[in-house]
Amino acid sequence: MTKTPPHKPPSAPDARGTAAERRRSAGRSPERRRQSASSTPAPAASGAAPRACAARVLDAVLHRGRSLRAELVEALPMLADPRDRALVEALCFAVLRQPGRYAAALTAWMPKPPGRRDGELRTLLYLGFAQLDPLRLPAHAAVAATVEAARMLGRRHQAGMVNALLRRAQREGLPAVDPDADWPDWLRARIRDDWPEQADAVFAASVAEPPMWLRVNCRRLTREACIGRLHEAGIAAVADPHAADALHLETSMPVAALPGFADGAVSVQDLSAQCVADVLAPAAGARVLDACAAPGGKAAHLLEREPSLRLTALDVDARRLERVRETLRRLHPDLETGPDVRLLAADATAVADWWDGVPFDAVLLDAPCSATGIVRRQPDVRLHRRAADVDALVAVQAQLLDALWTTLRPGGVLVYATCSILKAENASQVEAFLARTPDARAEPLPAHLGHASGPGRQRLPGEDGGDGFFYARLRKTG
Repeated sequence: MTKTPPHKPPSAPDARGTAAERRRSAGRSPERRRQSASSTPAPAASGAAPRACAARVLDAVLHRGRSLRAELVEALPMLADPRDRALVEALCFAVLRQPGRYAAALTAWMPKPPGRRDGELRTLLYLGFAQLDPLRLPAHAAVAATVEAARMLGRRHQAGMVNALLRRAQREGLPAVDPDADWPDWLRARIRDDWPEQADAVFAASVAEPPMWLRVNCRRLTREACIGRLHEAGIAAVADPHAADALHLETSMPVAALPGFADGAVSVQDLSAQCVADVLAPAAGARVLDACAAPGGKAAHLLEREPSLRLTALDVDARRLERVRETLRRLHPDLETGPDVRLLAADATAVADWWDGVPFDAVLLDAPCSATGIVRRQPDVRLHRRAADVDALVAVQAQLLDALWTTLRPGGVLVYATCSILKAENASQVEAFLARTPDARAEPLPAHLGHASGPGRQRLPGEDGGDGFFYARLRKTG
């Protein structure tokens, strides 16, 4: 499944180094300044390097169908300064949330906008626009560094055009576009069919920067004590009234800057994902299966709530399972290697390959899904998802439900959850399972989890500040 990223880029990164560059330039003769302007600038001083890096990443994602996450994993280690890496992430996310808006500006202002052959130039202009709105970086520094990035990308002859277009955007603002403009037609239609009254709000929330949510490790400190520690560090946090461990930060920040993150006192996890632990609510000492466990946030949360659980964390990808191990090691060093916590790399549908035959008291199926509820966190989902993908995912989800139900004891509970907002993956999926499974019945869930949707509850993107998420709680009778 596509899971929520462990961190979020800062909402207002600075324009790197341009003030220092201006101070150096002020003491030079006009001739020296002209020579300096015509030469390739020093990346560390000018801030051109992270912008050029972001343009290359965006070109790969927008024009060559690459994954944003994969491109960032490859590109970010090449930047030594963590502020540069944060800037690249912020630029990429800002552009990919509403590329149609930036394309509309080029169409309105250029007789012949750059095409795919000029992909890096096009994405450089996009990220230049994004610096002005929505990131609202200091305009002079952002424009100057973006023009330098054009030279760094081998576009010296087009640097003047880049400057002129960004100055125009600064003066006039960017043209308005409908918030659903960047959704493919088939997916836009599905969302409007599934949620006719809420669709406009879904599209608007999906282009907004998401808030930062923390999960307090209640084994280490209380939520009130965590709020106090954050306030001492100048970080404003608000407790959620329904999720007992959730804190909403008024301003996003790098994970490393969070008091208590390194020692496992807090984690970054969206509100909607945190609610899964409340829906499952296993009893002390219960035998629990987290069937699609990577990257491990929900398994860790369950152990924070009840350390006596006998937990099996399963994932089909052994490499992703290592992330589960790292998460548990940071949060629960005393449990990660203990006998009551097992990590297994296996296909959850191939039950005979990994199950020891001892029934589970509770099963969490955080199923692979279209990720349509977390587009604001993974904006390239709209670019890469196809209608056939949803059909394939629905088939896999059904296989997982049928297989994992056999591992649950009579009287036990299975929670089915996704970060999708499509009814085919959620309400309709669970209704079909109940229809073919005589010993399964759905249990009611509290209204704060979202809209009633068939046998479950659906939170839509942005509601209560959370991501789009579906929950269903199924009891095995007999």
